[in-house]
Amino acid sequence: MVKLSAIQLSSAANVETNLAKIAELLAEITATQEDTQHLIVLPECCLYFGSKDSEQLDLARESAIDSSKDAALGSSQVYPQGSNLCVALGELARKFKVYLVAGTIPILAASSTKFTNSSCVFNPEGELIGQYDKIHLFDVNVSDSTKSYCESRYTQAGKEISVVNTEFANIGLSVCFDLRFPNLFQQLSIAGADIITVPSAFTRVTGKAHWQTLLQARAIENQVYIIAAGQEGVHENGRETWGHSMIINPWGEIENSIEIGEGYISVDYQKQEITRIRQNMPLNSPLSS
Repeated sequence: MVKLSAIQLSSAANVETNLAKIAELLAEITATQEDTQHLIVLPECCLYFGSKDSEQLDLARESAIDSSKDAALGSSQVYPQGSNLCVALGELARKFKVYLVAGTIPILAASSTKFTNSSCVFNPEGELIGQYDKIHLFDVNVSDSTKSYCESRYTQAGKEISVVNTEFANIGLSVCFDLRFPNLFQQLSIAGADIITVPSAFTRVTGKAHWQTLLQARAIENQVYIIAAGQEGVHENGRETWGHSMIINPWGEIENSIEIGEGYISVDYQKQEITRIRQNMPLNSPLSS
């Protein structure tokens, strides 16, 4: 059996506090489900959220260590810069024996003047098996307490899509604002994605207006499972996030959701449903000339 789960958080501006909460929820998810393979998705900015954007860059710099020092941290794997955070998340995946899509963490870019907002995927052995750097950055005006967002001030946009292959499914990676760009999801589907993960920190205003509609559209258009894990609540910097984490099947039906508060949701993964829907309604045929 394969179980899909989304964890909803109200992350603080403290890595250790957030790691402890994630560990608590991972323990709950895996407590009574022997012989089950777990794919668990965390929200965007899962380890540090609710402070100034510049502090994400500070964290990326503090967390960036020489790959040669990874072994000293108890890791047999060479991680990218940002490895202090990767090691901690990989250890959680190994401890609970789960596939973990670790929302996003800040990883110092080569220039050292910006960071990438990166979704990192770990296998049950704690190994980093995939990484996606958020392509579409949130530079917008919103009618909320923050008013104006400029993610690109400190964040370097990614350039490539990412699909991670596992023994039970191909997992396409996206992050938050990517949800508004259907071409990215179509590229992931064409690349073989069966599941697309959407770790997010949608604002309350934009989430209320568009979150559910966009998620269901992306599931229907691409005939994939969508696992959308969100930040929720009022954070330390006054920013309000929407929550409403949900898991949607390839027919566009919401199989499980959590509106407010911290917690998790889970559903059984039905690979045969993807096959059935795609066979009955083929969508990936080329356009007629």
